[in-house]
Amino acid sequence: MYWDEAVIFGLVTVGMMIAFMGGFAAFIIRDQKRKGKRLP
Repeated sequence: MYWDEAVIFGLVTVGMMIAFMGGFAAFIIRDQKRKGKRLP
């Protein structure tokens, strides 16, 4: 595997992980704000 392919694959993997974690965190925060102080 070429170095460029390895770098691109790594960046894509990290980018997808950050996007997934960011979206998951945003969903949880939005859900908690909607529910207010009430715990699930």
